[in-house]
Amino acid sequence: MSVAQEIETPSSSIIMPQEWSDATESIVNNSVSSNPPIAIVCGPNNCGKTTFSLSLVNALLQRHKKVAYLDTDVGQAVFTPPGLLSLTVIDEVTPYLTRPCLKTPERCFFFGDISSKRDPEMYLSYIFKLFDRYLKEYSTNNNKNFLDDAGFPLVINTPGWVKGIGYEILVDMIKYMSPTHVVKIKISREMKNLPAGVFWTREGVMDSNHVIEINTALQDHLHRSLLVQKDASGLRDLRVIEYFRQCFPNQRNLTRKKLGLALVAHPPYEFHISSVKIKHLHCEVHETEIFYSLNATIVGLAISSDATERLPQCVGLGIVRAVDPSKGSRLYFSIRVSQCYQLEDPLFRIYYKV
Repeated sequence: MSVAQEIETPSSSIIMPQEWSDATESIVNNSVSSNPPIAIVCGPNNCGKTTFSLSLVNALLQRHKKVAYLDTDVGQAVFTPPGLLSLTVIDEVTPYLTRPCLKTPERCFFFGDISSKRDPEMYLSYIFKLFDRYLKEYSTNNNKNFLDDAGFPLVINTPGWVKGIGYEILVDMIKYMSPTHVVKIKISREMKNLPAGVFWTREGVMDSNHVIEINTALQDHLHRSLLVQKDASGLRDLRVIEYFRQCFPNQRNLTRKKLGLALVAHPPYEFHISSVKIKHLHCEVHETEIFYSLNATIVGLAISSDATERLPQCVGLGIVRAVDPSKGSRLYFSIRVSQCYQLEDPLFRIYYKV
């Protein structure tokens, strides 16, 4: 891959059909009401959920100073590396990118996998916690002292796993959040689509007018869906590379090879293993194998407190460069954390290992 291919660039082939524009407009027009809209975008894999959600964010920014974005797709996150669930506050129009567009989230959690199937319960706990954060800090429903009387709208992007357990997870999310709008993107293969109407409740509590069903943007002459084909694994790699490029703000055009060399040459942070708390996600590791399991891996870095011990907030990612038992079990990291946290912070006690 060339340097030019790795640098994030706006896509020049975004297609916005009329029904997408109409759907966006209906949500934006509804945002003039007393409470800001909460819109969740769902549908099968590669149907265009991310493209629509970003277009909705940009449209809402025409009426609101900021828009909150809750990303629940751990496999194809928009503003963070993969494996994270995040709430990001956006205050400027975001271009439609074919390359990573990383932003510092307002709050995020490290799930440590690219699919919720490894631990649906933990996955939902993180999402509910992020949604509660939005209600507390950015919605007029619960924050009467909010500076913006209109509050911030919320756009929720979801994974494309909409069958089996994935369907049940989506239903639980919608029930918990009670969004003002549910946008369902359909493809021509009906068996892969979500059920019609208010599928998450038998009572039909939500006004069906707020359920918006649209087709995929791309269709052939027979009106069959042309799904967006993307290298999911390659895009995840690019987001991780772009993330660690931030360790070198004056050298943002580093190629993969040069980035690897730069990380090797970068002086690592050094910790005694007793000063951190280790938690392996989705698996159990015998205590005699901990050093081996950590060496040369990417880990999530988190802070802990009495109030958030079960759900510690992730503040960045790190690469375990080496584990040296001969020096009292010391760990050596290359680390990228949010600027509001310092490694000397006494709460900086937990990191996660997949």
